[in-house]
Amino acid sequence: MINISQLRLETQTAAKMEEHYTGILEKMSQVILKKMPKAHYSSLFNDFVESEFFLIDGDSLLVTCVCEKSLKPGQSLHFFYLVERYLLDVISKGGHFAIVFFKDAEYAYFSVPGLLTLRTALIMHLQKNTDIDVWTEFSGCLSEEWSISLGQRCPYFLILADEGLNDQQTHLFNFLVIQSWAAKVNIVLFSGQTSDIIRLYAYFMQSSYSEQLFFKQFERDIMIDYKTLIQQLEKYKDLDLTTLFGDVKFNNMVEKAWETMSLLKQLWPEGSDIRRALCVTSCSLFLEMYHCFLDNREKKASQQTCKGKQEQGSCLTLKDVEDFCKLHCLSVVFQLHLPLSQRACSRFITSGWIEDLKTVFKMKQWCEYFILSNVYMFEIWRLDLLHLSDFRDEPLMMNIAFYYENENAEGLDLNVGDVIMKEYVHLWDTVSKLVRNFEVEKPFPLRTTRCHFLKKIPSPIKECSQEKMINFGFIPLSCSLVDEFAGDILKDLPFLKNDDPVVTSWIKHKEFNELVHWDSQRPLSDDYDKKNAKLTELSRDPRCLRSLQKYHVFQRLYGKSLETVSSKTITTQGPKVKKDSSKSRSIKAHETKAEIIARENKKRLIAKEEQREEEKWKTLSSSIEKEMKTNLSSGLKKLEEFLKSCKSNPVKVQAEKVGLMACLTAWKDYCRAEGETTKDFSIAVDMMKRIHSLLDKHSELLQEADRKLIARCLTCLGFDELANSLYSTQNAADDIKMTKKNKHSIGIGPVRFQLQYMGHHLIREERKDPDPRVQDFIPDEWQRELLDVVDNYESAVIVAPTSSGKTYASYYCMEKVLQESDEGVVVYVSPTKALANQVVATVQNRYTKILPAGEVLCGVFTKDYSHDALNCQVLVTDPVSFESLLLAPHRQRWVKRIRYVIFDEVHCLGGKMGAEIWEHLLVMIRCPFLALSATISNPQDLTEWLRSVKRYWKEVDSAMGEKTLSKRNAGSRGSHHKDQAQARQSYKVRLVIYGERYNDLEKHVCSVRQGDVCFDHFHPCAALTTDHIEKHGFPSDLVFSPRESIQLYDTMLQVWKSWPRAQDLCPENFTHFKNKIVIKKLDVREYEKTLKEEFTNWIKNGNEEQARMVLQKLSPDFHDHSERMLDFFPHLVEKLREMDKLPAVFFLTRKKISCATNNSYTLSASLPSTAMDVRSKSHSQRMRYVCKINAVVKSENTSS
Repeated sequence: MINISQLRLETQTAAKMEEHYTGILEKMSQVILKKMPKAHYSSLFNDFVESEFFLIDGDSLLVTCVCEKSLKPGQSLHFFYLVERYLLDVISKGGHFAIVFFKDAEYAYFSVPGLLTLRTALIMHLQKNTDIDVWTEFSGCLSEEWSISLGQRCPYFLILADEGLNDQQTHLFNFLVIQSWAAKVNIVLFSGQTSDIIRLYAYFMQSSYSEQLFFKQFERDIMIDYKTLIQQLEKYKDLDLTTLFGDVKFNNMVEKAWETMSLLKQLWPEGSDIRRALCVTSCSLFLEMYHCFLDNREKKASQQTCKGKQEQGSCLTLKDVEDFCKLHCLSVVFQLHLPLSQRACSRFITSGWIEDLKTVFKMKQWCEYFILSNVYMFEIWRLDLLHLSDFRDEPLMMNIAFYYENENAEGLDLNVGDVIMKEYVHLWDTVSKLVRNFEVEKPFPLRTTRCHFLKKIPSPIKECSQEKMINFGFIPLSCSLVDEFAGDILKDLPFLKNDDPVVTSWIKHKEFNELVHWDSQRPLSDDYDKKNAKLTELSRDPRCLRSLQKYHVFQRLYGKSLETVSSKTITTQGPKVKKDSSKSRSIKAHETKAEIIARENKKRLIAKEEQREEEKWKTLSSSIEKEMKTNLSSGLKKLEEFLKSCKSNPVKVQAEKVGLMACLTAWKDYCRAEGETTKDFSIAVDMMKRIHSLLDKHSELLQEADRKLIARCLTCLGFDELANSLYSTQNAADDIKMTKKNKHSIGIGPVRFQLQYMGHHLIREERKDPDPRVQDFIPDEWQRELLDVVDNYESAVIVAPTSSGKTYASYYCMEKVLQESDEGVVVYVSPTKALANQVVATVQNRYTKILPAGEVLCGVFTKDYSHDALNCQVLVTDPVSFESLLLAPHRQRWVKRIRYVIFDEVHCLGGKMGAEIWEHLLVMIRCPFLALSATISNPQDLTEWLRSVKRYWKEVDSAMGEKTLSKRNAGSRGSHHKDQAQARQSYKVRLVIYGERYNDLEKHVCSVRQGDVCFDHFHPCAALTTDHIEKHGFPSDLVFSPRESIQLYDTMLQVWKSWPRAQDLCPENFTHFKNKIVIKKLDVREYEKTLKEEFTNWIKNGNEEQARMVLQKLSPDFHDHSERMLDFFPHLVEKLREMDKLPAVFFLTRKKISCATNNSYTLSASLPSTAMDVRSKSHSQRMRYVCKINAVVKSENTSS
């Protein structure tokens, strides 16, 4: 095919022309070269890859596969295999991409027409034979159409080669890099990519403000140099054609190719395979052009002296070229009829083509290019493009040429059969008909001249190695575990014989003792032994003992600071046995005297508690009322504090009514003072909060007067219909009063008011009946399911948002095991040391238990620290340390004590580092487990895999059950609790998913404008494109706040005035909101879901332009941060204070910069739910710009 080393030299020397550049090419190269060493080597596809769209540069893909070391020269099929293997690997990992081929990039191949043909065939093959999206309509990377497309499609990154086949192509790649960075598209390099089963790793260069600024500063020079480069490459195209074909221009060749294809269509009206069509058309066009080439040489030779005759003799004759074309036709016939298995066994010819064929190959490849370029003009003609990837097989043609030049001349006859010969004759006859300028020789004899096309060398065929191969195989061994796992596969594997020298040299013992080293017989040691030995030495030091005491004190203080839960003393109760339901019913029917007394005592205690709460309220009510009159905000805060501590519902109703009256009075006073000016709705929000609380939580305690008060408040706010639905009145005087009170109306509908201003106050759907297993709060339905999982000794995969309460199941699990016995162990697997320390502190603060001597409640075992690891009941550890314990032969007695394993942040199973260890742990553990995570994209798949693991262990345990029973009957000692735990263990794995957050998260973009820190709301839809929504819909983790749902509706109505469903989806008319005083979060989710479905229908039903305008209007005016952003950091904190958004969390990601005295950081502000959220959300990593501030921090601040 192409010799790459020669190609680089040819293209660089051939393209030496006068250069008139502005010098920007060198500057661009320096910018890119400085960026490359800082590129991050990371996985391209995360758990939420379905939310990302990226691009692959087609020419970079071509260059990468052409330069592949394993590529067999001259075999197009192998090249296409490399391309498809890479693309299939990307697709199998969930990649969603398009391949782009720029028209201007074609100019870089004109000096090498072989690659030009290959590029054209590749584009055609991807478009016709695959489902891959291929873009070929863009002239260049600096065109306006390309910029518009990037703005509409918003690709996350572009995969590109860092070096071209020549300087000109490298410059084109550099232009594409700079332009992509300017468009905020990241760059991924082809070089250095590695792949495993689930990930693709590559060097990732992120677009930053400095690169965007570079493009803006030198945009004019970049455009000038780009045009200059393209003009020079166009000149080289004409120069190369003139050298080969004389006065024939590029357009003339296109016309001649079109005429040849038209003539073939007349000869083969039934259509053909692309390989046949390309063979006959390229050969006929090439013969005609070579005939003209020889005529031109003869004309020049007649005007010259003897020197010209010598030049003429160094060129192949027309008959030589005809023979060459015959060989090509025959090789194509072999390609059509020989299976790949036979073609793969062909000999390797070491002889190369003669030098005179170099011009012939160039002309032939140019002809193939012009033919393939005209194929699109004959789409009506039935041309089968399925085997386009196999259009060239140069090694096969060399084998045929070697046979006719050597073996056939020596009398060796090759009988290929009538089918192949008839096919060959048919192809050559077609070539004869297509050539119109001269008569072509007959198909036989195939060789009419004595010219050898292959060079003569001593060993033209590569000989096979005669060295004796080493006897490879597996060493025979006997292991029941391996036999069970491998099964029938072992029968097909090669095993060495026992008397083989390899076996006898390695095996010294037939049996291995897993407790000692096989060579020295010394006892094996593990990580625990090594760490424990160090701790034993240190434990004798009094200072270490004091430090240990301080450590425990610190842990308890740290645990108290994390939560306000009081410590609970655990007593061993033994496993609870489920009672017979029929007996329990009969017992309830006949209560004992003691039970009746206990019930009455409980009632009296509740009555006393309510009386104390009433007295407390009477004491505080006057001061709270006075505070609310003077300062409503501070008074309401005190009221909220009282309501949190109050446990009596009647008292809560009284307090809520007092707060409601205060809000009503304050609202009237505020409206009277403000008049018709724009109103602040904070008081109205507080009033509706009180109404929500009374109607949702205490509706059964409300009297008629209470409902009348609420109706008055609703009427005052302008919600007359809601007021009448709650408490209707027929009094005309009341109607007159309501008319006068219109000046207090907020001026918008009740639904819009609640969604736009009360989103974070809307009530979630909650159960109101307490669960006896939980004392501190009333668990939701999904949380009760978690408790049932632990009670039934089952396993579960728990997927719920952060801070939603999923960790509570872990502590319930610990408490249950602690209550059952003093032997059972719960293992808590944490991915980080920080989380491990937090869990240890929480456990030590929550629980206390009197244990036998030498036993403790909580222990730690990590890579850096170990304490009470094997003599505790709750072990907090990391995956690596836990794996070492599970695999250690000395620790198997401790392993059998494990009752539950809790995997926190189990999504680390899909991480870059250590993922295999998580997988090992999930497979090895025999006990039930809880797998917790907030970010798993495919929980169903993970759960099904874990169920298969449990099914395997169920079969193993059932097979071992009889053996264990026989041992116990024989008198062997065993733990009663241990046997009961094994009997109770369930192999069921549940999937518990909860997607609702307690707080709505909104995103804001932080920027500096005119010397001031500004925040712009970032609507989640602004992170999407119409193309993404059409193909994949809205990502499952992309949710709106109630305010954002209203914003989407308003924008849709603004863009499409005649929107047919505008009235149906108006908030005031929506079914789930109709006549509802208390709108809950579940109602808002239904509205959000309906809006998303409607917006998706816009795109699918031909209203894509309107949808694109909606997304554009929802996007904020993005202002890039400057490199001086750190100077404004104090202003940022002050701004947050003014907005009442403190405290805030700032995330600092350290980066290296060239400055020796400074370190570079990325600062991100994380604000409360009502303002903004800067945690990177998986639904679109294009939100990496959200609330980010680049800053330079002095090195002395790194410790913070």
